[in-house]
Amino acid sequence: MTSVLRNTALSAALLCGIAGTAHAETANYEVEPTHTFVTVEVMHFKTSTLRIRFDDVQGTIAADAKQNKGSADIKIKAGSVNSGTKDFDDHLKSADFFNAEKYPEITFAGKSFEYKNDKLATVGGDLTLLGQTHPVTLKNTNYNCYFQPVLKKNICGGDFETTIKRSEWGMNWGIDMGIPDEVKILVQIEAIVK
Repeated sequence: MTSVLRNTALSAALLCGIAGTAHAETANYEVEPTHTFVTVEVMHFKTSTLRIRFDDVQGTIAADAKQNKGSADIKIKAGSVNSGTKDFDDHLKSADFFNAEKYPEITFAGKSFEYKNDKLATVGGDLTLLGQTHPVTLKNTNYNCYFQPVLKKNICGGDFETTIKRSEWGMNWGIDMGIPDEVKILVQIEAIVK
């Protein structure tokens, strides 16, 4: 079940769909953790959609829509996985899935930002999970920038998604029992201009 992020980070970034109003210079952002989560979806024996969420996502993003470039450094605490059921969370944290004791962080290094109409469309980068690193691409499904009246700061963010095969990172538990290899990753992210 748990193949978090690839063609995602956070990763957030997958995670990382921040950037780009029409500035001619790079804008720097810090992930706003109370509005940033990574959710993983997998079909449970072809019957219902099983969802889990990572509650601790942190990181920084630099973006420049005019030059069509950007970077992201996103860190997800593997131990923050949250299914809503303690016994299931404990299994997800075990060596069968995220092996949170040995690999406490899942990371996404965003390297390739593609913009359309001054809005971030995709983020490509490297997802590191269970000590293995593979390229992923996150697709933007919603994007906006706004002035946050309480914080009095500019914020950009959106929703990003991708689908990966968890076995590429060595997460194979349950595949032989019918738990899918294919996993959908959804990243909701907001980040504050520094």
